[in-house]
Amino acid sequence: MKFKGLRATVMGLGHFGGGVAAARWLARQGAIVTVTDLADRATLREALESLAHEPIREFHLGSHAEEDFRHADLVVVNPAVRPDDRFVALAAQSGAQLTSEIELFFRACPARMIGVTGSNGKSTTAAMTAKLLEADGRRVWLGGNIGCSLLDDVERMSPGDWVVLELSSFQLWHLSQGCRVPEIAVVTNCTPNHLNWHPTFDHYAAAKQRILSGQQPGDLAVLNTGDDIVARWDRLARGRVLAPLPLDDLPPLAVPGEHNRINAACAAAAAVAIGCSTAAIRDGLRSFRGLPQRLELVATIAGRRFHNDSAATTPESTIMALRAFERPIWLLAGGTAKGGDYRGMIEAIADRAAGAAFFGSVADSLERQVAARAPRLKSCAVATMAEALAWCWKHSRAGDEILLSPGCASQDQFRNYRQRGETFVELVGRLSAAEAKVSVRGTNSRHGEGSGHSERSEESGV
Repeated sequence: MKFKGLRATVMGLGHFGGGVAAARWLARQGAIVTVTDLADRATLREALESLAHEPIREFHLGSHAEEDFRHADLVVVNPAVRPDDRFVALAAQSGAQLTSEIELFFRACPARMIGVTGSNGKSTTAAMTAKLLEADGRRVWLGGNIGCSLLDDVERMSPGDWVVLELSSFQLWHLSQGCRVPEIAVVTNCTPNHLNWHPTFDHYAAAKQRILSGQQPGDLAVLNTGDDIVARWDRLARGRVLAPLPLDDLPPLAVPGEHNRINAACAAAAAVAIGCSTAAIRDGLRSFRGLPQRLELVATIAGRRFHNDSAATTPESTIMALRAFERPIWLLAGGTAKGGDYRGMIEAIADRAAGAAFFGSVADSLERQVAARAPRLKSCAVATMAEALAWCWKHSRAGDEILLSPGCASQDQFRNYRQRGETFVELVGRLSAAEAKVSVRGTNSRHGEGSGHSERSEESGV
């Protein structure tokens, strides 16, 4: 497709660079680019600064204008835009071609691609897959929903490279019919998710299935046969289907949890399919240290270990996080619901947690459900994550785990899960600094100065 002279509207710059990359790439291809976003200039400051020297025709911020969609030849839709959006419908009715940043990349990419999707574990599985290919000496690019657009890197890629992409249901749903999809598809699992965006679970599952139905007969799919729903998707595959490697064939992993062994088994199957050596696969898995905000150990303070699992935005992710530890767990959970079923998460909290502090818009609801299921379990409902952390600190002891694994979306109090996790790390850092001061006072108290550590540690604020 030729873009020179096309009137292109980029709908939504987003938080992770996809809209920025699309606007920049189209402008450099000679398109006449208009950027429109509901956010204001102050909110989009960083994104706008990165486009300051690009030949963008216009920026329309704070609202959308119908003419930007009625008169466009091409509209690049941000993945977060709902399927029933009236401006998208207007563009389609006016004859505009609808596309997305990831579709632009699919069309332009000269390299071979591995796409990873699923309700849980897709980021870790994508990163593991890239790690295994790198261990085998392949030139690898990692991107997609994992946090960065690769559109700016297309010109540096070659046909011999491999691109590994994490793909969300939003990204897959917005793909046009006939669009190229990755030659190798990996599906980790499928459980109800984003039902505040997808009208039904079937709608959500259909979006995930696009990674299979869009393939060609010579392509390949790795399906997690341990997931009852995904195991039945083999009938949708256009090419060869592989199961994950047996878990017993995997080496010990640095990342905790049975779910991460399943992620590793899926990644290893994809690596085997393209010819990576057994030695490289084992070395890559052993050396994989995990991703930020996914069961990430961020500090050990007074014998408690603090874990940032802010990327756990579904109940199933929190269930797996709770199963990953043996020591007493003090859970911070909450945020805003995405339409999922929290009964399994409530059961897991009752079975696995020493206590739970719920925050955000669902705090009261979750706390009531836990109290009804496990009346003797310590729990509370508070407004903020800071209050939840202070409560967990107060009630925990040396040897315990303090785990942020929200099981919910973040947008009631944060821009996204990353900002939520970064805030958690900042709060833990303040707690560490406060505890260090208390420890110094405790040391001095042996000489008649200050108060003892054991008396102050539970009272330290966050």
